Amino acid sequence: MIDPNFNEKVDTALIRISNFIRKTPLQHSPILSALSGSEVYLKLENYQVTGSFKARGATNKLMLLSEHSQQKIITASSGNHGSAVAFASAKLKLDVLIFLPETVSPAKLEKIKSYGAEVKISGHDSGDTEVAAKKYAEANNYPYLSPYNDLEVITGQGTAAAEVCQDIGRLDAVFIAVGGGGLISGMGAYFKQRIPEIQVVACSPENSAAMDHALSVGRIEHIEHSETLSDGTAGALEEGSITFNYCQSIIDRSLLVSEDQIADAMKDFIGNHQMLIEGAAAVAIAGFIKDQENWKNKKVLIVICGANVSNEVLRRVLK
Repeated sequence: MIDPNFNEKVDTALIRISNFIRKTPLQHSPILSALSGSEVYLKLENYQVTGSFKARGATNKLMLLSEHSQQKIITASSGNHGSAVAFASAKLKLDVLIFLPETVSPAKLEKIKSYGAEVKISGHDSGDTEVAAKKYAEANNYPYLSPYNDLEVITGQGTAAAEVCQDIGRLDAVFIAVGGGGLISGMGAYFKQRIPEIQVVACSPENSAAMDHALSVGRIEHIEHSETLSDGTAGALEEGSITFNYCQSIIDRSLLVSEDQIADAMKDFIGNHQMLIEGAAAVAIAGFIKDQENWKNKKVLIVICGANVSNEVLRRVLK
């Protein structure tokens, strides 16, 4: 059950973090609108500080933690959450240790280091890395900050939806890429309370679709993962994650997209919109393109969740 006061908490969080994050643009897409026969809008979190929506949740959580303690904070990340935590901790003068998987992109690793944060490489994917980080935090009695399994992080991510609702009234659907589920939990819950009839559509890469699988079987299970362009959503779900319950409550449809569909969406978007996006953002675009026949003459939002992509991946996609 979603807290009936969730939107009030999100609105408070938006005020709290507003001096540290950007209000990102909400932009109409003539190209995607013409392609689909829908009225398509883009929430451009690729223009967020650190290049990803993750700055919202991390800043909200760290600001609240800093009110009570100056202990070292441990977290785990596939890259974007790590950048967000490094950014916010530098602003708030907090000590953090960020665990990263072996698969973290060089671009994301360098960005995290640029903020002065301490890092540790551990685990093959984000699920393994989260386990290692939590064990370290428990062994040393440090607070652990989950990338998504935390209500105050989810509340922070919901501020992106609050901004959308400041700029636009009715929406028929929103397409959001899903990894651990923090973004879709925060934005989806906010939209459902503000616009009850909205359809929340989850989009996942076929190669790493932990939440889609959990929703289909009714519980979080271990599944096999393959390499994906959507490194920001890749990896296992934390056992008992509150995002699973949120997603069960708010997701109306869950779509899977192939690596070819992600690459095509990424290449076409960069070329047609003249802005950089990462693989996870292309997942939401690819999901909409796959499902576009269902949204003719409807008003649709696609969340462009980030722009942190390595030169190597970019060259491969654009060749």
